[in-house]
Amino acid sequence: MSRVRELAGGGRAVEVDPERLARFLARFAADHGGALATTAKAWQVDVIAADGWMAAMPVPFGPLTGSTGQRSGLVVDDLVDHALAVRTIGLLLVRLGGYSVGIARAGIVLSSHTGSRLVHGRSAAGGQSQQRFARRREGQARMALRAAADAAARVLLPRAAELDGVVLGGDSAALRTVTADPRLIGLRERIQPRVLAVAEPRRAVLDEAARRARCIEVQLVKRQQGGGAATASPGDRG
Repeated sequence: MSRVRELAGGGRAVEVDPERLARFLARFAADHGGALATTAKAWQVDVIAADGWMAAMPVPFGPLTGSTGQRSGLVVDDLVDHALAVRTIGLLLVRLGGYSVGIARAGIVLSSHTGSRLVHGRSAAGGQSQQRFARRREGQARMALRAAADAAARVLLPRAAELDGVVLGGDSAALRTVTADPRLIGLRERIQPRVLAVAEPRRAVLDEAARRARCIEVQLVKRQQGGGAATASPGDRG
């Protein structure tokens, strides 16, 4: 089953496996009166359907090679070939209190490290007791995120030159703290824009993230006069 998320401006995004991408887009075009045009750019490919719906696809691990510009109909061979390429990817999943770091190739995790650190929840108590609790929680969070950065440095840095990209997942604030670690500066230019929504990082979650990292996120929106997007099309299922 494909993962689906609602888009803030209307529409929805579907994670599509590279092996299914051509069929998914062909069905999208058929369900919406045919594809009028495909616009390919280095970092984005858009397929515009006859009824005004559009499949917008940010290019992961770009830029896209091959011809760019607008062409009539459904022309996505270059994007499909790009998605099917075998890549070595760094994975960094962080939520407060837990992390999982790994290196994957072709969707299979080759090496990894997963760990957790206790971080207490927020206290409803007041006064000095609450302040002491808050300071203790901040210290626990700092140690937990430092442990995640330690793991990233240990697993990813020795093979940084081999990585085609680094895919993040988890809590955005925690990820910002971890990736700001000076030791990881050499990885920053490889970090992909899309952040995966993941459960508490565990090895099974890392395995799933390795498969999801290969997917193309197809954003299904309806173009409107003057711009904007409508709600998701009920016919476009993953």
